[in-house]
Amino acid sequence: MTSVSAHLAEHATLPRQESSNPPLQVVDVDHRPARADRLVLFLTIALLLFGPLAFGAVEAWSTFVIEAGAVFLLLGWVLHQCYAGRLAIVVNPLFAPMLVFAALILAQLLARNSVYREPTLRSTLLYLAYGVMCFLVVQCLNHTSYVRHLTVTFIAYGAMVATFALLQGLSSNGKLYWFGAAQSGGWIYGPYINHNHYAGLMELLLPVALVFALSRHARGSRKMLAIIAASLMACTILLSGSRGGMLAFGFQLLLLFWFSANGRRERSTYFAVGAFIFIVVAALAWIGGEGLITRVASLRAEAHSEISGGTRLQIDRDTLRMFAQRPLMGWGLGEFASAYPRFRSFHSEFRVNAAHNDYLQFLAETGMLGFLTLLWFLLTVYRSAFKKTSHWQKDINGALAVAMILSISGLLLHSLVDFNLQIPANAALFYVFCTMAAMPARFHTRQQRRPMADSSEIVGNQGN
Repeated sequence: MTSVSAHLAEHATLPRQESSNPPLQVVDVDHRPARADRLVLFLTIALLLFGPLAFGAVEAWSTFVIEAGAVFLLLGWVLHQCYAGRLAIVVNPLFAPMLVFAALILAQLLARNSVYREPTLRSTLLYLAYGVMCFLVVQCLNHTSYVRHLTVTFIAYGAMVATFALLQGLSSNGKLYWFGAAQSGGWIYGPYINHNHYAGLMELLLPVALVFALSRHARGSRKMLAIIAASLMACTILLSGSRGGMLAFGFQLLLLFWFSANGRRERSTYFAVGAFIFIVVAALAWIGGEGLITRVASLRAEAHSEISGGTRLQIDRDTLRMFAQRPLMGWGLGEFASAYPRFRSFHSEFRVNAAHNDYLQFLAETGMLGFLTLLWFLLTVYRSAFKKTSHWQKDINGALAVAMILSISGLLLHSLVDFNLQIPANAALFYVFCTMAAMPARFHTRQQRRPMADSSEIVGNQGN
């Protein structure tokens, strides 16, 4: 059943029906929703924010927490809906490609297309958890105040993690949280074993703070705090030494400048941009300017050594040969690490667990059918989001859309040279942000008033 709540007036009600069927249940985003919806929403967000703190949720115990938490939250939401005597579902444009992708993975399992069924089953459970969290956010993010609360939560969380990363970088002993050694080694930064994946997290959170600071919804001290939080996150992207992160961050800034140039430019916008740049430059010069310059100067040499050494580009070529053998449905979701050794064209003492290109890995694991579904998913995200960006500096729907566009665009660019979408914490946040970007315009500022919905816009009852 489709919810058309975006067109309903405040406190709108439906007339009593004489039919034997139960009346239509329409979710009104303007009235204060049930406490249960609010609880489920913020528990879902808490589950999302747990992942990065648990080393990116890459270990079995943390992955289980995310999967089990998503299941319990879904059960709680369904039980509350049944107890309240209604089961109203808000539809999102992304649900269609998500369901098609689920059908494809089911077909892989039934056709025994996987090399080993266990990795595919594990990955399927993880993707189901992503889908459940996306579904719950769509159902429960039904009030304008919740968008404000989530904005503050993401900004505060990003600033907290960035501050921790800075302190750890200044006093690092090579261990996670100063006491946990990484079992397989790695370049530890913040709560992540891999500095590239830390940069991926910041790429998702940083635009929320920047867009909020440049919009009319932030004034006075709130604007300054958002600028400081954004500056902290930007500094850690650069200090993490992630080349893909630096590239993605630069691309996000260009996108933001493009949106700002097309919008109404005000004095506060210039102030926010100037303050952000000044704080970032000053902090880098004070904390780690020399190290950053050395890292940037070595990018060309390191890129050359990686290509000649045969890591990323050779893995890419090997992954394409994997795809060529099973072009339609691939080797099975999550099967890259199992299937890759027979295609590896170079010697290495290290096990290659993931391709350093999320697109090629997705192509090898799910074939052309899965890759086309991914393209459908992403095109739907951008098409739905860009419809809302015309007045983003003053419209909360537009501001949310611009923030989500910047976040997912940065990670998608980074995914060309890394595997952030294979890290459960980053992938879960990415897919939830995609879902939020694709939501129809359903929020309004306090000054705006909603027209009463036309009777033709209300879809029939549950019995249809």
